[in-house]
Amino acid sequence: MVNIIKLRKGLDIKLSGEAEKKKIQLKSNGKYCLSPVDFVGVTPKVVVKEGDHVKAGSALFINKNCSELKFSSPVSGKVTAVVRGDRRKVLGIVVEADDKQEYVDYGVKNVDRMSGDEVINQLLEAGLFGYINQLPYDVVACPTDKPKAIFVSALRDKPLASDFEFELQGQEKEWQTGLTALSLIAKTHLGVGARQTSKALLEAKDVEVTIFDGPCPAGNVGVQVNHLDPVNKGEIVWTVDPSAVIFFGRLLLTGHVQLTRTVAVCGSEVRQPQYVDMLVGEELQTLLSNTYDKSHSVRVINGNVLTGRVVKGEGYLGAHSSEVTVIPEGDNADEFAGWIMPRFNQYSQNRSYFSWLFGSKKYALDARVKGGQRHMIMSGEYDSVIPMDIYAEYLVKAIIAGNIDRMEQLGIYEVSPEDFALAEFVDSSKLELQRIVREGLDMLRKENS
Repeated sequence: MVNIIKLRKGLDIKLSGEAEKKKIQLKSNGKYCLSPVDFVGVTPKVVVKEGDHVKAGSALFINKNCSELKFSSPVSGKVTAVVRGDRRKVLGIVVEADDKQEYVDYGVKNVDRMSGDEVINQLLEAGLFGYINQLPYDVVACPTDKPKAIFVSALRDKPLASDFEFELQGQEKEWQTGLTALSLIAKTHLGVGARQTSKALLEAKDVEVTIFDGPCPAGNVGVQVNHLDPVNKGEIVWTVDPSAVIFFGRLLLTGHVQLTRTVAVCGSEVRQPQYVDMLVGEELQTLLSNTYDKSHSVRVINGNVLTGRVVKGEGYLGAHSSEVTVIPEGDNADEFAGWIMPRFNQYSQNRSYFSWLFGSKKYALDARVKGGQRHMIMSGEYDSVIPMDIYAEYLVKAIIAGNIDRMEQLGIYEVSPEDFALAEFVDSSKLELQRIVREGLDMLRKENS
């Protein structure tokens, strides 16, 4: 019998521009970039140089602190640039793809005859282990640490999030192979949504399936960990994006690293919001060239509208991005009488506007913060949208104060920045909660190292 967990806290933000379940064909311009920034907690050491030729699956960089942790190229081709920022920080390795792709052959494996250690070694050798994260700290997992459990959430419920059931179509075998491989390492939990109907999800083998019924952020893997097997000090769990599970399955079934994922091109500024198959690290310029009206002032987001990064200049698809979102910037908005005016076409969670009268209406929200930072108001706003057994507002205050003992007591080991994305949206104090939580996790990790 499938376990069902009902959640009441949360908030479903209804935005216009959801991707229609159709795929468009995209002809790449051949430029790809794998960025170490996408892999939190990794100190990169580049193992290629400009002019080198690499195959798909060849290592581009490794983790200085764990040399067996490699990160492989999504394509075969010529390394054209190693992009660096301040203090020579590695921002990305650019590869110009060959017309005919070559793959490193890691060998086809029979997952039914493998052990957990063999699965880990295979992922390490192919440069895919870095797609596994861990709690606490929400960083790339360490292969020598043994997790007490592994969590996969197939429910994407953030605003305009891509539909994983649509991505899964035709890839059920790779999905099940990836799940079976993870189950050999540790007990694996699969979280699905109450409205999801795919047999590949509800009848998945070798994993414990749990249905989460409730508003966003029920799909956050941190929320699911909190309700199924909370993380205490000294414990570790691994978390895996569902697209990465398919990557693992492809590797075992074909012996090749194939990092194609289905991405939603969405947002109120997109002319025809649809899906497209893209490789990790693929340049976004070709995708976005005719997607929206260039005369409009827009914000392009690499990832989800709540948690993604703003694309500036040349952008490349992030390693964990399932959406490319385009929304109005809002820097050209000119509202008569400002905040005094009653609003019918703008959304407010606390009924400050009259929009709450319109039920399921969808809104084209822009990127404006609409207010400046102010003293933190202890009003229970965070707790109303975070369905976890923590005192979110007190935890944020402890992080700001740098009180590590207090942070531990208030449950920082089981949270990640994305768990505070909705709280950041509704926050009257306009604090950058995801950045604050990330800094707190980094502080705690440094202290415990």
